Amino acid sequence: MRKRNFWSWLWVVLAFAYFLMPLIATFLFSLRGKKGVLSFLAYRRVFEDPQFLSTFGFSLEMAILTVIAGFLLMVPTTIWIELKLPKLRPLIEALSYLPFVIPPIVLVFGLIRMYSRPPFALVSTPALLVAGYIVISFPYMYRSISGGLQAIHLKTLMEAAQSLGAAWVTAVLRIVLPNIRSALLSAALLTFAIVIGELTLAVMLAWPAFGPYMALVGRDRAYEPAALAILSFLLTWLSVAVMHAVTRGGERSDSGAGAVH
Repeated sequence: MRKRNFWSWLWVVLAFAYFLMPLIATFLFSLRGKKGVLSFLAYRRVFEDPQFLSTFGFSLEMAILTVIAGFLLMVPTTIWIELKLPKLRPLIEALSYLPFVIPPIVLVFGLIRMYSRPPFALVSTPALLVAGYIVISFPYMYRSISGGLQAIHLKTLMEAAQSLGAAWVTAVLRIVLPNIRSALLSAALLTFAIVIGELTLAVMLAWPAFGPYMALVGRDRAYEPAALAILSFLLTWLSVAVMHAVTRGGERSDSGAGAVH
């Protein structure tokens, strides 16, 4: 038993070292912006750069629009598939793998070719960028929502609500959505992380997003890219922490409600 525990802890330590050592090295390198002194000069330069706030603000706006548009498209569709067309679920799950198979560069060229001429000339509008982001985030958003709906036994819940006189829309808004808030939050945070760091679509469609800004800083400077990498890592882990906290809160409230009933 002791030997088994030793090897278990050894692999855990090696795994932490494998993932944390590059991060620690990047952080230490980001502190060497001032020669001979460890300082946060690189971080100060990043925050003082007006393009940092403008590009991050633009990507944040695109992320919010992508989440809203994706939910409006994905939530009703997924609910309808789960209730009325369950046999199509394997097909939709297979289609959700396509964004992993089709490179983003192929996707963006297809979008440009399709929507660069009337009556759908959308290349010069952010709508095409948001549409591309929805396609890229489709696997994460669909699987999060579908998993949440399957966990709550959607068909039984909808039948119970409608038997008590609730309309379909009312049942979805007041019963279904509150019960899958953890899944919706997971989908939103995953989409947010994808949009913030996305590069290909923003570059090819010529929009001042955060991903191209990080690539530009990495080409022209030395220590600021390391600072941006650390900031991106912290932002990602903050999103994961929020998702975990809300998920645990939802589980506690659900267990409490079950105990009352």
